[in-house]
Amino acid sequence: MVGKRSLGRQFGWLWAAYGVSTVGTMLAFDALPIIAILVLHAGPAAVSALAATGLAVGAALAVPLGPWVEFRRKRPVMIAADLIRFATLLSIPAAFALGLLGFVQLVVVSIVVGAADLTSRAASGACLKALVPPEDLLVANGRFESTSWTATMIGPPLGTAAIGLFGPVTTVTADAVSYLFSALGIRAIGGKEEPPPQRATPSSGPRRGELLEGWRFILAHPALRPLFFNAALNNGLIMATAPLMATLMLGSLGFAPWQYGLAFGVPCIGGLIGSRLVRRLVARFGQHRVMLASGALRACWLPGLAFVRPGAGGLVLVIAVELGLITCCGIFNPVLATYRLEQTGADRVARTLSAWSVTTKVTIAAMTALWGVLAGLTGPRTAIAAAGVLMLATPLLLPRRAGTPLREGEPAPSST
Repeated sequence: MVGKRSLGRQFGWLWAAYGVSTVGTMLAFDALPIIAILVLHAGPAAVSALAATGLAVGAALAVPLGPWVEFRRKRPVMIAADLIRFATLLSIPAAFALGLLGFVQLVVVSIVVGAADLTSRAASGACLKALVPPEDLLVANGRFESTSWTATMIGPPLGTAAIGLFGPVTTVTADAVSYLFSALGIRAIGGKEEPPPQRATPSSGPRRGELLEGWRFILAHPALRPLFFNAALNNGLIMATAPLMATLMLGSLGFAPWQYGLAFGVPCIGGLIGSRLVRRLVARFGQHRVMLASGALRACWLPGLAFVRPGAGGLVLVIAVELGLITCCGIFNPVLATYRLEQTGADRVARTLSAWSVTTKVTIAAMTALWGVLAGLTGPRTAIAAAGVLMLATPLLLPRRAGTPLREGEPAPSST
């Protein structure tokens, strides 16, 4: 079993830090839009602008941070990102208590937290690669995936209940505190962190060429390039349908909010199942076959959401579709994360992960906006069906050949 294998005390603290911050994030799922609606009485256009601005501007700010992170020790960067998120999020309950909370503050918080998230993700990937032996990377990523889906399953229901009992800024406060505990967990990793890679020429900040180095590496890599586009399109299409499903189910189909929450909460158990099975599947069938199979199967489920109908049958259909989709994601995601680290040299992990995350966030923001326009023209069901049809084509972007993990000191593929 994945959970019985020890990866050491240092990984344990990294995992604990990830776990507490992830639980806090999921408790505060959609907290800023909820505050905008309940406290500031914002309309749909303002709420959509809040979500899109946080994703897009936060991603833009993270572009120069990837190269900056690469040439610094990763744990101090992660601690700083946690403390920035702690202080930024805590400004919301403070302003609320003083009667000073405004929409502009929510936008600024969304941007800062978004940029800090991307920066921390890039640094944590490099930290994981340094802490865990290559043969244990899949186990480690499986644990992160399992933790993520557990938090996704329990966080939003508990968060909405807490808002109902204790007020609209409760979950934001909990999320802020979770980052403080995460920073303490990273500090507790201890030991000596390996020095970061050095620039050929000393510089106080990212040079112009370094800003795009992560994208250059990905696009020059024969296996990572198709996976990069596959992951961006899959995430974009899945997330673009989320607000449309809410509109469809809570609007014309007449589902109650608790039924909507049930439809997307219960299937998260599939993520736990997938992440617990992944190590055994890879041991039996091989990394590349599992990545191809789970990536292809992941693309088959989304069209089913276009056929949802009112009543218990429709609810069961959504649960079944989401269960299949999330189970495949629970297998695919840790395999992808492991493969990506194996194919990336230690001197460019932060830049590569930053470029990957920035592209994913921008793609999600753009496709969510585009599908909102499409739904306005054709209706949410037609827009969901269109996303499902496009999703069926994404397996064509999966690499047909397995790559070879880089050996220590081996040069990575280059575009030059």
